[in-house]
Amino acid sequence: MVSSRLAVPVDGQVRLLTKVARMYHERGIRQADIAKSLHISQAKVSRLLKRAVDLGIVRTIVVVSQGVHAELEEQLEERFGLLEAVVVDVDADADEGDVLGAVGSVAASHLEATLSGGDRIGISSWSQTLLAMLDRMRPFKVPAAETVVQLLGGVGSPEVQVQAHRLLGELARMLGADPVAVQAPGVVADRRLRNALMKDALGDVAGRWSQLTMALVGIGSIEPSELLAESGNAFSAADRQRLLDQGAVGNVCHHYFTAEGTHIGGDLEQRTISIPVPAYLAIPRRVGVAGGAHKHAAVRAAVRGGWVNVLVTDAITARTLLELAPADA
Repeated sequence: MVSSRLAVPVDGQVRLLTKVARMYHERGIRQADIAKSLHISQAKVSRLLKRAVDLGIVRTIVVVSQGVHAELEEQLEERFGLLEAVVVDVDADADEGDVLGAVGSVAASHLEATLSGGDRIGISSWSQTLLAMLDRMRPFKVPAAETVVQLLGGVGSPEVQVQAHRLLGELARMLGADPVAVQAPGVVADRRLRNALMKDALGDVAGRWSQLTMALVGIGSIEPSELLAESGNAFSAADRQRLLDQGAVGNVCHHYFTAEGTHIGGDLEQRTISIPVPAYLAIPRRVGVAGGAHKHAAVRAAVRGGWVNVLVTDAITARTLLELAPADA
């Protein structure tokens, strides 16, 4: 945009700066054609355009498109130390399905805009939000990742196991990547079985976990989603009560944490077939995809504890997170 008021004397040079700026920015004339018209070199046109910016003759204004929450995203990033926040509009009276679809859609768009081909991606197995993202993705024309690896056991009841396989296999297909499954349930009977599986059956997967560059995860609350509950990979009611007694409010890949984001370990953790916490936290880009009122406490804890450093969520959840007093964030 060209300003008509100047804080410098109006002389021949300023007139030329203004003329060149108007020709380029307002009339869309190419620099080469400006040079020819004014009988100056193209290099001088370039210098004049830069000078016009320095003097304030040309001022850049960013117009935020409707539905883009740039300021809200920046506030989340600053408050919680996130690498990036992506926020989507939802109506105040939207039901859970509408929120799921909106968050899944913006997550799909975010991946399409940011993946470049070299990533090794880990993905949680029983996330309805990630399934919503998958349903809204389009296949990449060129490979967008090297591998897609499950972060949590993907074996469950036959009725719903197909969803875990679809999330892994379809995402890998769309990205042009190789899928790597965790051939075990997410929760087993005791720590000895878990240790034996991790050592003998899942050695290759564990090695791949340490090489991941990105994680795509849902953020779970204490009560399991319908999909997780039907899969047989949810903790029992008695186990959930034990977690509640320890202050748990949410989880990522069956790693539970308190409202402050502090990890809760112990016996339940040792029965989980999942990427170990140190390996998970070492992944450079940990993208959490979640929204809706029932997830507010879990999402808040996940960003406070650093379980995710990229957050894809809805605008109502984002504003709720920012309602925290600065000292508590």
